[in-house]
Amino acid sequence: MSLAAAYPSSWYAATAGPPPAAAPLAGAQTADVCVVGGGYAGLSTALHLARAGMAVVLLEQAQLGWGASGRNGGQVHVGMRRDQEWLERRLGPETAMALWRIALDARDHLDWLITGQGADCDFVPGHLHVDHKPRIVADTRRHVALMNERYDHRSLRFVDREEVRARVASHDYHGGMLDMRGGHLHALKLAFGIARAALGAGARLHPASPATGFARQDGRWRVETPAGHVLADRVVIAGNGYLRGLVPAVEARVMPIANYIAVTEPFGEAGARALIRDGEAVSDSRFVVYYFRTTADHRLLFGGGESYSYRAPNDIAGLVREHMLRIFPQLAKARIDYGWQGMLAITPNRLPLVREVAPGITNISGFSGLGVVLAPYFGKLVADALANADGAALDRLAALPVPRFPGGRWLRWPTLVAAMSFFALRDRL
Repeated sequence: MSLAAAYPSSWYAATAGPPPAAAPLAGAQTADVCVVGGGYAGLSTALHLARAGMAVVLLEQAQLGWGASGRNGGQVHVGMRRDQEWLERRLGPETAMALWRIALDARDHLDWLITGQGADCDFVPGHLHVDHKPRIVADTRRHVALMNERYDHRSLRFVDREEVRARVASHDYHGGMLDMRGGHLHALKLAFGIARAALGAGARLHPASPATGFARQDGRWRVETPAGHVLADRVVIAGNGYLRGLVPAVEARVMPIANYIAVTEPFGEAGARALIRDGEAVSDSRFVVYYFRTTADHRLLFGGGESYSYRAPNDIAGLVREHMLRIFPQLAKARIDYGWQGMLAITPNRLPLVREVAPGITNISGFSGLGVVLAPYFGKLVADALANADGAALDRLAALPVPRFPGGRWLRWPTLVAAMSFFALRDRL
């Protein structure tokens, strides 16, 4: 199967190179652990389990990295989805500090994947978070001071309006903060790199092998696929926004959201730097975030807009163009060469859902837009716990309060849409 046929048409698929060689599951297999989901979290779980000497089989419904791991904006953030002030207020200073240390370890783990495991993914340092309203700037300045002083996060600094507009060719922003431990990367190349490392460690990876159900058999879990099954002691669910009814206990707390990305024609190096002077990743303070960056071949990759359905709009490029032109009206005549949809997954309070959801079944999901850094590391934490190496950090994540979405199975969608629409409207006021 060609890459174009196997993956949604995107700039990532066009530039990632060939995927790792792996075949669908056929017949029966046994393993210590069966991992369901071939994105960052599942692939990293498989990698670390295999490195620990455990027999691991991974099942992916489509192709490796086919879901959000191969379609996201490629932005590297440092921290959790909620900022440290929110975590301190809601969970207490001790838990907030523990989560910050986990976030730093996750960022170090990404470096280890890139430099130690050969996951070459065109990483570029620097993440600039910008304020789209003047009244937010004072809060940003206070946040930077807190992170510098209480958390000793010295790679983060405040950026005033003049510097923001020198760095980003837009009049939409009034200040912000620059974190040089952040950055951006090629999302699908990262997935392929983790997959190759997992295969090299001895993991068995099976694309085009959707898990269709689970059942207990002789004290183990039997995971069914259309062409076979896996009998395993433990199961790790890493499907995030693509479960579609497979694990109701997870889906009650994890909701998929469709996000849209477009990539322009190439502008050349000078043209790209005319948009983002130093080439860092940029995201803004809108509730429905705009995020953008330039690519290795000097295009603009821009994410904007979201919906709550798996069905893609007829004209993704046109939808994203409207958002892009709010920030860069000078690109009115620019051609858009790629546009695609991906499903990220959120929880009601944006805290991750990483815990045992049934005896012998552990879930990893709910990254709420920060999966590039968090998902691979949470996979490592689960693998460490299953291999009896260290479960302390996983216990900390498992203790986080993650409520169900209100409304139950039938009303959670309209409830979410109403809430998200309110916050999107507030962005425009």
